[in-house]
Amino acid sequence: MNAEQVKSGGERAQLVRSAGLISAFTLLSRLLGLVREQAFAALLGAGPFADAFQIAFRIPNLLRDLFAEGALSAAFVPTYTRLVARDGRPAAFRFASRMLTLLNVALGGLVLVGVAAAPQLVSALAPGYEAVPGKTEVTILLTRVMMPFLPLVSVAAVAMGMLNAEQRYGAPALAPALFNVVAIVWALGLWGLGYGPREVALGWAVGTLAGGLAQFAGQLPGLWRLGFRYRPEWRPFDPDVLAVLRLMGPATLGLAAVQVNIFLSSRFASHDPGAVSWLNYAFRILYLPIGVFGVAAGTIAATGLARRAAAGDTAGLGETLRQSLRLVAFLTVPSMAGLMALAVPVVRLLYERGKFTSADTAGTAAALALYSLGLVAYSGVKVLAPAFYALGRPRVPLLGSVLAVGANLAVMLALHGRLGFRAVALGTALGSLLNALLLLVVLERRLLVVRGHGLSGALGRMLAGALVMAPACWGAARGLEGLLGTRGLLAQALTALGPVVLGVLVYGLVTRLLRLPEVEAVLALARRRRPGA
Repeated sequence: MNAEQVKSGGERAQLVRSAGLISAFTLLSRLLGLVREQAFAALLGAGPFADAFQIAFRIPNLLRDLFAEGALSAAFVPTYTRLVARDGRPAAFRFASRMLTLLNVALGGLVLVGVAAAPQLVSALAPGYEAVPGKTEVTILLTRVMMPFLPLVSVAAVAMGMLNAEQRYGAPALAPALFNVVAIVWALGLWGLGYGPREVALGWAVGTLAGGLAQFAGQLPGLWRLGFRYRPEWRPFDPDVLAVLRLMGPATLGLAAVQVNIFLSSRFASHDPGAVSWLNYAFRILYLPIGVFGVAAGTIAATGLARRAAAGDTAGLGETLRQSLRLVAFLTVPSMAGLMALAVPVVRLLYERGKFTSADTAGTAAALALYSLGLVAYSGVKVLAPAFYALGRPRVPLLGSVLAVGANLAVMLALHGRLGFRAVALGTALGSLLNALLLLVVLERRLLVVRGHGLSGALGRMLAGALVMAPACWGAARGLEGLLGTRGLLAQALTALGPVVLGVLVYGLVTRLLRLPEVEAVLALARRRRPGA
């Protein structure tokens, strides 16, 4: 084994260990998020008040996703990391205080604009709601209640970026779980009070604000231990602040493919009763592998890529990127195949109770199967986009975003009349695939990420494992449904989780036989974390 292979193996192991820590906490948060969605589905199902809440929450949430997991983090982390390395923590802390001051002023003004323009925003996002009496008015009310959610979670994103840049990954990954815990407890209170659907929707909007506040507060102890103290300072023309804003301009658009697609999807889906909720429930399931695998690897990669770029280590930057992409693909390729094969039993297990009916299961499962086509791309962009910010080329993700939005719009315009809301999920998936492909092709020309490094061959072996796994999962689910039926929680759990366990075993066996090194890295991590190991 030569020195390059030893270095590559060590980097792979370090990436897997760091990503494993984030994945564990992110998994907890995503599971709690599913519990939150289950409570919401049981209370409101996919009826008009559920649809109204989804659109109302989407308005601040579209911006939240860009700030919390996108443009702000992608632009802030490299700048903060560079200041720590060059000038020390005190200078980085001053920069963070200036950024927070600017955010508080800008987002406070944006909240006021959102409250005043709520009727226009709702009309733009969900024109189909006007066909149902009272639906638009309820959506406007809920939008105004939830607009303050945006600054709460955006400020939390700055704290998360600081902690990640300091390689304190645990607390930022765990903080979003606090949002879900508050929402779940809030839901139990609403259920216990026996409110009607309108009151439940309004109460849930207030609970969303409480959850956002908890997520921000969860970041404070880690920052305090670092020595950070927020001191308001209005310096919008500070060179480092301007550097972040310059990166955020194209970065906001470059990482906006999914969010712009959701906006377009909402317009189309709003004309089909229940479709907005079905699509949201389906994408919520998809958030689990995206968050656990894509966000975890992307968080680790963003810091590593920024340091490699700052040191001028192009070869190291390419190696970090390759290892991150391989790890994401190894985990998301089987997730994609499994969700497509098991969409109905998975949705039935997670949601079908209370106000959520079997018809809602069918609609949500159809959306989930089509959304899953883009799972590898959704997660891959979390790794690919930060590479361009580290290289100082933020306009390339912008081009990918434009390509994705155009593809999604073309699919929906061409197929919505024939496929209905299914065209929304299909267009989103295909757009994301084109986005990821463009980023990968450009990086290939710049860093030779794929050619001569085995990434293509590794992806082929992963796909082979998934192609063996998916029919085994589908057949096991059909057999268990014939034997146990689908009524009752136990039967639903066995018909969904039994095939999942089988799929993990089959994929692991096939990829191990095909000699994928990621298998051994994941197994080694599991052995180290096993009690007594």
